[in-house]
Amino acid sequence: MKIKPLGDRVVVKRSEEKEKTKGGILLPDTAKERPQEGKIVAIGEGRKTDEGKIVPLTLKVGDTILYGKYSGTEITVDEEEYLIMREDDVLAVIG
Repeated sequence: MKIKPLGDRVVVKRSEEKEKTKGGILLPDTAKERPQEGKIVAIGEGRKTDEGKIVPLTLKVGDTILYGKYSGTEITVDEEEYLIMREDDVLAVIG
């Protein structure tokens, strides 16, 4: 991937959509919900304070995260879809 987010932004690879429910029912494409879970593939250098100091991000590449349903901006790089969002849009780190 040839993208480096700026500031306190992270690039997230969205998890795959679920094909079945827990009960084993196959879901058609129209019924699938976009996952709100993904893996961080790139991070920015950090947030800049009013004094000009850079505060590093608490997230790191490889973290699996949860984010809000409408968080981030969808981008396509090398025919792969990613989300780019601020660190503040991340709700939790899994694991």
